[in-house]
Amino acid sequence: MEDVIISVVSVLTIFGSIFGIMYIFLTTRNKERMALIEKGADPMIFRHEHKFSAKYFLLKIACISIGIGIGIIKGSFLVWFFKMEQPIAYTSMIFTFAGIGLLVSFIIQNRMEKKKNLEN
Repeated sequence: MEDVIISVVSVLTIFGSIFGIMYIFLTTRNKERMALIEKGADPMIFRHEHKFSAKYFLLKIACISIGIGIGIIKGSFLVWFFKMEQPIAYTSMIFTFAGIGLLVSFIIQNRMEKKKNLEN
């Protein structure tokens, strides 16, 4: 019974903390923006030019997935060949190759944007 209570309290604490942080962030941002508008700032400065692009998101997910797959293969190689402990080998290789996947997606995205800017 104590395990259930601890689990429920933990989940409620985590979600309550996330809600509280988001609430404070959004109300503070709103107050700052209203103060700037009252002082004569143009409300258009709050518009963001960054638009969500599904192709960049999918590129990032694909590169991370490929990196995780390569990390699992490399981790099993380390366990088999170097007789490393499984948790250390798999965890380190998964994080390493997922990071490399993110780096590769960043490089590809920059090249795609440069190519797009050159065409325009």
